Amino acid sequence: MPGPATEIELDGQYRALREEAGWVDRDERGKLLVRGAEAAEYLQGQLTNDVEALEPGGGCYAALLNRKGHLVGDMRVLLLHQDDFWLDLEPVATEAVRRHLDTYKIGREVEVADESDSWAITSVIGPAAWDRTGIGPLAPEHAQRFEQRDGIEILAVATDVGVDLITRTEQTATLRERLERVGVERVSPDAAEIVRIESGRPRFGADMNTDAMPAEAGIVERAVDFEKGCYIGQEPVARLHYRGRPNRRLVGLRLSSPAESGAELRLGDRNVGAIGSACISPAHGPIALAIVRREAEVGARVSLDGGVEAEVAELPFA
Repeated sequence: MPGPATEIELDGQYRALREEAGWVDRDERGKLLVRGAEAAEYLQGQLTNDVEALEPGGGCYAALLNRKGHLVGDMRVLLLHQDDFWLDLEPVATEAVRRHLDTYKIGREVEVADESDSWAITSVIGPAAWDRTGIGPLAPEHAQRFEQRDGIEILAVATDVGVDLITRTEQTATLRERLERVGVERVSPDAAEIVRIESGRPRFGADMNTDAMPAEAGIVERAVDFEKGCYIGQEPVARLHYRGRPNRRLVGLRLSSPAESGAELRLGDRNVGAIGSACISPAHGPIALAIVRREAEVGARVSLDGGVEAEVAELPFA
């Protein structure tokens, strides 16, 4: 992994991601394969989104909750073939999700395998991602298909900012060398994080954790299907949705100075939350994501230690 990028390097990498294309290593993400004749039915009863509605070549974003409706983890779900599902998720959630799925499949024709070491994910981000990779049009987000380039087998998956290329671990170096030959430069995770924070998409383990419900984390629209059948945590999620506004919600922060993740936010004398992800955006200056109490409304000014202030903003920034 590359070391921390300097501000000058980050600015150039950010420009590449916004104007052309760059690639970033996502190998740390957990990768689970869930297979078997009852895999779709099983996942339908575990996850928040409508997995049974997927067709081969499709996918969705979903979450696994506990019975109180709090997050255990969030994930991308791809239906590779009939009864053959791919899940990739943040490393901090991988073991808890794998353990849960393995425990509750007892008596079902379902196999859960952790394939994290066998596969690699290379995210190509930017408006030129499709042209530079040679992958044809692929939409909507999470749509996927198999490709072959110079003997490399690739699962290409549409993202909100480009395309993810999933390959066998042993073929990854060759793929990345090919990307650099066609003008897709490597960028640091810090540069990719700026793009994510600007888009307002929370990251499990950084902006949301096991204390948050989907509505508080701002992922309901993408992750929850209210028309599907029962799943773990459905009742509190539905109750909160139909009752109205949650007590906390994900917002953006425009900071007067850079701040660290975890810094407490105060509205007057009251603690209303803490910073999740933070960065210095070349386009927007110091910004952050945070789950805050609802009295910290858009336009409100909150304070941090050290004289730093922040204005609560709507998402996305970009």
